[in-house]
Amino acid sequence: MVPSFINLDSKTSLPIRQGFGDGLLEAGKIHDSVVALCADLTDSVKMTAFKDAFPHRFFEVGITEQNMSGVASGMASMGKVPFMASYAMFSPGRNWEQIRTTICYNDVNVKIVGAHAGVSVGPDGGTHQAIEDIALMRVLPRMTVVVPCDAEEARKATLAIANKNGSAYIRLAREKTSVFTTKETPFEIGKAYSVYDSGVKEGTKKVGIIACGTMVYHAILAAQKLDEEGYEVAVLNLHTIKPLDKDSVLFYARRFGKLVTGEEHQVAGGMGSAVAEFLAENNPVPIKFVGIRDQFGQSGTQDELFKHYKLTTVDIVEAAKSFI
Repeated sequence: MVPSFINLDSKTSLPIRQGFGDGLLEAGKIHDSVVALCADLTDSVKMTAFKDAFPHRFFEVGITEQNMSGVASGMASMGKVPFMASYAMFSPGRNWEQIRTTICYNDVNVKIVGAHAGVSVGPDGGTHQAIEDIALMRVLPRMTVVVPCDAEEARKATLAIANKNGSAYIRLAREKTSVFTTKETPFEIGKAYSVYDSGVKEGTKKVGIIACGTMVYHAILAAQKLDEEGYEVAVLNLHTIKPLDKDSVLFYARRFGKLVTGEEHQVAGGMGSAVAEFLAENNPVPIKFVGIRDQFGQSGTQDELFKHYKLTTVDIVEAAKSFI
């Protein structure tokens, strides 16, 4: 069953990055301290509306992502709340050491925005497809990591990290995706929520699915298919990778005894790894990981690449059935 705050019948499709742009504009209207920095990709990362509304609070630093980190750190130390944005392959990809040292080590209030993440960037190809960024960012002390599932959740996530003191990373996909969450859908950093639940069923066909980002929608469709085939199944939207919602992950592990994780990212070091690390110490269960396995991206359409890297609804269903 889909909860009332999820609308799978929505006809709206938007890039997840658009939700960030909307949220940044809202945050700028609420907080005079919010400023924006961009590395020559203002329109691509959807900062244009903020730039037009607050031209004196917008800073184009050019293609200097490492310098942008230092500038943002300095602004934060003076009481500003900087949002610094680029493609995820360049920030945090290119400037990871500067993020580590000037932002995290100094414990300053900077928000890193990584757009065009995952293979769904499509024709831009492997050099521009960040599929390692969750691993890069979740390993950093003091760093919050958020991966919204659609444009509406990205808007809420942007407002939430603007209100939360400390460094944060928000991961954004490029292509249009279905907007299936609503204004009523809950969002709180570090609090996952179920987006599908078949209810309790008799028998041994049980599986819990934990997904983030673009994979949440596919996970819901997979759960519907499994439900129809008699499975007891639920889907957890784990939008915050760090801090991990340990209570929800533990509940799913204990209820189902078997888990499938889904993410548009390398299996190594990603969301599934975070889940597995926690459960290994607290409640070990078998886990099937749906994600990219030790490969680079390549050019293609979003649908072609999802099929090639086995990130589709069908692949989630097959991973769940492989337990039986």
